Amino acid sequence: MATNSDQRLGVNNDIYDTLGDRWYSAEDDPVALLRAESRLRNPWVAREISGALGPDSRRVLDIGCGGGFLSNHLAALGHRVTGLDTSPDALAIAARYDQTGKVHYQQGDALKLPFEDGSFDVVCAMDFLEHVENPDQAIAEAARVLSPSGIFFFHTFNRSLLCWLVVIKGVEWFVRNTPRHMHILRLFLKPSEVRSSCVRSGLHSIQMRGTRPKLDRAFWRMLLTRRVPSDFGFVFTRSTPLGYSGTARKSVT
Repeated sequence: MATNSDQRLGVNNDIYDTLGDRWYSAEDDPVALLRAESRLRNPWVAREISGALGPDSRRVLDIGCGGGFLSNHLAALGHRVTGLDTSPDALAIAARYDQTGKVHYQQGDALKLPFEDGSFDVVCAMDFLEHVENPDQAIAEAARVLSPSGIFFFHTFNRSLLCWLVVIKGVEWFVRNTPRHMHILRLFLKPSEVRSSCVRSGLHSIQMRGTRPKLDRAFWRMLLTRRVPSDFGFVFTRSTPLGYSGTARKSVT
């Protein structure tokens, strides 16, 4: 588990300033795992938006958008997307890979969002909450800029022994070029903590599902080569000991 020195460390978010086009091409870097996760989650997010809010174009905010995997996917489906991140380099790559040319990418602070109350129908925080020291404030800000009945999407990691072993140590051992302190166990969030934060911020109807890697040939090739194959994938599960994705709805009143 984490050492005393680990407890004092902050997460290394500077790594996202150095990836460039590797966001979309690297196999010898953990960013390839983010791409694989997005192949599972992006269609799920799109289906949930359509099922809950109807087929029309919606105003979407993607907090911590990184290289634009989700933002660009939703824009291609016709949604009006704003992607927000602190990294100008990641934002530049996201815009470069936006085939619609319509995503509004901007630099900003998730703990003090530069938007009016109720500005968006959908707010997403995917692989983000475990990268800030105050996730409760990040969720509160996401709820603030949501319109009534709007949807909050999130994905993060459980603060568990298994998650430390798989998500932190396993990635360090089995994926090349994994930077130090890419994840810090103390910043991982138990599902009950995310649920409580959502409730405090006026978000309800909270649903969560776990995610894990597919245990197929691509998985074993990664263990042997320390490279993430292009066919590496993730699946949803009923349990949440590792990563987990979820939704919550903003109260009408």
